[in-house]
Amino acid sequence: MARKPPDVTVLHGHRVISGSELRATFVEQDDAGNNPVRLRRRILHGAVLVMLVGLIVAAIVVALGIMNGQIKLPATERSKAAASVCPAATYDYTPPGKVTLNVYNATSRAGLARSIAKEFSARKFAVHAVGNTTSSFRGVALVVSGAAGQSAAFSVQRNVPGSDYVQDGRTDASVDVILTGDFKGLTRPELVDQTPGRLSCPRENRPVADQSKVTPKPTAPPTAR
Repeated sequence: MARKPPDVTVLHGHRVISGSELRATFVEQDDAGNNPVRLRRRILHGAVLVMLVGLIVAAIVVALGIMNGQIKLPATERSKAAASVCPAATYDYTPPGKVTLNVYNATSRAGLARSIAKEFSARKFAVHAVGNTTSSFRGVALVVSGAAGQSAAFSVQRNVPGSDYVQDGRTDASVDVILTGDFKGLTRPELVDQTPGRLSCPRENRPVADQSKVTPKPTAPPTAR
């Protein structure tokens, strides 16, 4: 009987891969790159990677700019502007009868708000509220109003020598006078300067640690000091 020729694809029980089969395998893998779905997926992955790298580079550039002071955040600039705002307008002296005035005592001197309110009333100011308050402001007095009351505040300042103006968020034209530690008294009526001028804002050597603490907070019920 003739002997069966040996199978060249099997060696010691293991199948031997021929060169043609190996080449065919690589060709199939290369052909997979021509698959439209896989091609789109590769393009998408590449685009995402490029975007991520771009965002990281941009974030580093912005961070370095902020640290070096070359880039200023809008919120920071707004807060600085709000802290340093002082009206630049020139105001006419508003007749006292048109000024609604509140007088608050932030000192330990009993009866001060009541006595100064009487002096303002004698000068025809329309005194509304009289009471006590607390303030971290160190100076003569604070004159406080909203934007609508700046002209009236100017007239009040002319009666309170050495006072400083602070604007708050009220919408009416009322004015508050907060008497603080260095207050001595009002300008004598005949010496009040009624010529046009500007408001006097807190001076740089007169620190106000917290603007939120200078607005009046009357005790309840207020007993005028």
